Amino acid sequence: MADDGTTTGAAAVLYEVADQVAVITLNRPEQRNALNWDAYDRLEKALRRAVTDPDARCVIITGADPAFCSGDDVREIMAGPKAVSADTTPVVRHRPTPAAMAALECDKPLIAAVNGAAVGWGMELALYADIRLCSEKAKFAELFIKRGLVCDVGGFYRLPSIVGPAKAAELLFTGDVIDAAEALRIGLVSEVTPHDQLMVRARALAARIAVNPPLALRYMKEGLRRGTYGDPRELGGWAIETIRALMKTEDHREGVASFLEKRPPVFSGR
Repeated sequence: MADDGTTTGAAAVLYEVADQVAVITLNRPEQRNALNWDAYDRLEKALRRAVTDPDARCVIITGADPAFCSGDDVREIMAGPKAVSADTTPVVRHRPTPAAMAALECDKPLIAAVNGAAVGWGMELALYADIRLCSEKAKFAELFIKRGLVCDVGGFYRLPSIVGPAKAAELLFTGDVIDAAEALRIGLVSEVTPHDQLMVRARALAARIAVNPPLALRYMKEGLRRGTYGDPRELGGWAIETIRALMKTEDHREGVASFLEKRPPVFSGR
C-alpha cells in the first residue's frame, strides 16, 4: 500500500484507517508473519501512530494469511549477524521491547484478530490486546521454553490474569500448542469465528466500540489496566535481563539449532 496518509509500511507492516478504526496488518505471509528487525520497528511505529491518529478510535491488529504472527524470525533474530556481537555476547539492546511497550501503552481499545498461528512473540502480541477474536484456524503457543528462553512481559504480565496462574504455568512450562477451541475454553479468546468472517466480526466489534466517547474509552481502558494488570515496566526489565543471561547458554543455542535443522533438541542444562 502507498503511504497516502491513511496507509503506510507497504512491506512488513500495513496501516490503514476507515470508519474510525485503524487496522494494523503484519505483512510477511511467506514467513508466516515472523518478525524481523524491520518488522518490529514498523510494528512499533504503527502502534504509536494509532495512538496519535485523530481518525482512529479503535485499533485492530491482524496478520496477512495464513498466519497471525509466528514470532521471531529465528534466522535473523536469534541466528543472524545482529543477534550476536563479536565477543559472542547477545546484543539484547536490539530486542523488540519498544514494540511490546507500544502495544501496552496504546490508550485506545486494541483488538487482536487472530487468523492463524500466534506463537512465540506472536502470542505475546495477541496478549497485549484488550480483546482477542480468532478464526477456526488459529493456534497459540508460548514457544520460548523450546528455545531455552523466557517469554516477554505478555506471558508473565497478561497471561495469568487471562487464563489463571495454573493454566498460564502449564502453557509457559510446556510450550504446548493449543487450537482455537481450547483457546475459547480457557478464556484466551472471547470468540471463534469461521475464517472468512474473522475480520467482518472484528470490524463490527470495533465499530460498536468506536461510536462511544473517545475520552471515556481511554479512561475506561486505563481503569481496566490499573485494576487488572498494574505496571509492566519493572517486570519487563527483569525479563530482558533474564533473556540476556539465557541467550548465552548452550541450551538456547541448541534450541535455535534444532529448530533450524528440523530435529528434536537435546538440552543439557548448561
